[in-house]
Amino acid sequence: MKRICVVIGSRANYSSIKSALKAIKAHPELELQVIASASAILDRYGKVVDLIESDGFPVVARIHMLIEGETPTTMAKSTGLGLIEIATEFDRLQPDAVLTIGDRFETMATTLAAAYMNIPIAHTMGGEVSGTIDESIRHAVTKFAHLHFPASPDARDRILKLGEQPDSVHLVGCPRIDLVAEILRESDGFEEAEIFAEGVGPSFSLDEPFLLVSQHPVTTEFGSGEAQINATLEAVLGSGLPAIVLWPNADAGSEDIARGMRKWRERGKAASMHFFKNLPIDVYVRLMKRTACLIGNSSSGVREGAFIGTPVVNVGSRQAGRERGKNLIDAPSDAEAISAALETQIAHGHYPMDPIYGDGKAGERIADILATAEIELQKRIAY
Repeated sequence: MKRICVVIGSRANYSSIKSALKAIKAHPELELQVIASASAILDRYGKVVDLIESDGFPVVARIHMLIEGETPTTMAKSTGLGLIEIATEFDRLQPDAVLTIGDRFETMATTLAAAYMNIPIAHTMGGEVSGTIDESIRHAVTKFAHLHFPASPDARDRILKLGEQPDSVHLVGCPRIDLVAEILRESDGFEEAEIFAEGVGPSFSLDEPFLLVSQHPVTTEFGSGEAQINATLEAVLGSGLPAIVLWPNADAGSEDIARGMRKWRERGKAASMHFFKNLPIDVYVRLMKRTACLIGNSSSGVREGAFIGTPVVNVGSRQAGRERGKNLIDAPSDAEAISAALETQIAHGHYPMDPIYGDGKAGERIADILATAEIELQKRIAY
């Protein structure tokens, strides 16, 4: 039986791999090992580790690696601390392969630890173009990985252009779409009182038009986060619609955005906004299905948004170059420009489903390939 270790460092990490965790756990030839790390174990970011365990995935280790400050320097130091601590756990757990996710700093720490310890690496969501430091990390991990699980044909082709062996590249789709497809098959009912019992701010009817805001720092534009979130919130306020606003992730610049949100509330400008540290993925997807528009720079607007048909206003450069559907309008980080795009999207309403990131079966494919793949540890460039 192969031991497959997955390091989860954030709420986005978890939603991006949950369906694969489920398939690995259920596979008769695989044993799942889950490590929770970074913001996934911190209360200020919603303590996603509690959700992981309540979903039935035993966590074999918790790694504190996030150095407070949310600056480029602390981000680099957190990566180094993660490398040290993750290596210790890999030595204890002795996995046969490590499955790593996407493009975050904890992904880099996980990858470097596994590479130096001669543990085969499988990588999801490689080959995509976006921007910021994430893109550099994503392509770097591709060059370390032995198995590649791209989410789209364009991403697969880019991995091949990077010189990876064709038989190691498997177009499986995005595991996040698996969850979306499953959730959309279920009832879309809400217990509003239960939802609004969490977070801070007023409650409002989710049967009436409302906005959803998810905006994170742009690491290559460090220092601009407060001004950027102010522009977004100004446009949201100007729409006249109530809004659910999510807390930013733990990347460098997170505190700038969080500070902007706190000041917004302190100035009494958030009378129709409810703020959340974190939302369960099933609630978030149902909100995306119902919202009049999603505003911000989260990749969920690109991936899940296209599949659901959610109108999206993508703000700024964080998702620059990433494949997107017709549901998305780009806007610079300027209140007037965001307002104009928001007005267009609200008037348009929902879009047809566009499954550019998969058909909802990625997790099963990943588990089957992990169970059967014969991995050659020595990497070779395909000329």
